Amino acid sequence: MEPFTTLRSRTVVLPAANIDTDQIIPARYLTTTTRTGLGGNLFADWRYDAQGAPRADFALNRPEAQGCSILVAGRNFGCGSSREHAPWALYDYGLRAVVSTQIADIFRSNALKNGFLPVVVDEPTSAWLIAHPGADIALDVAAGTLTLPSGAAVEFPLEAFARHCLLHGVDELGYLLARGEEITAYERRR
Repeated sequence: MEPFTTLRSRTVVLPAANIDTDQIIPARYLTTTTRTGLGGNLFADWRYDAQGAPRADFALNRPEAQGCSILVAGRNFGCGSSREHAPWALYDYGLRAVVSTQIADIFRSNALKNGFLPVVVDEPTSAWLIAHPGADIALDVAAGTLTLPSGAAVEFPLEAFARHCLLHGVDELGYLLARGEEITAYERRR
């Protein structure tokens, strides 16, 4: 993983509540164990019609969504099954963070383990972001802040270990492997 320190991007907005992991990446695409190639099927049932053509009215298909790295979603994003493919698909598509008032615990855990930032904000901040698609915002992992175009900074919760892993570009296993000598020394003392 690459270190995740800050991100400045325009937003793309999916205001729907209860976007579950099967909507993020439908089950028929879960035949892979690699993290690449899933972005093309992100929100497949919403992005494409029955013939596979992009739906012009879907947010990710609009020209102004190109290059956006931050998704703003309605309440309860990532609910449903434990599907690590969901953050993989979002990341492979080019998104690096999702902002919502509520993010499902299992999705949050899977996202953080894969270098994808789940940001929980208050209702007024979320309402403003949903009403202003394409807003240029900044995320600061170390400070735990989302900065709006006005310059107002909104704090978001991020557990200390998750923050450390994001800032250093390591997952849980990488964190442990980096402490191999310390672990061995501890085991010898015991």
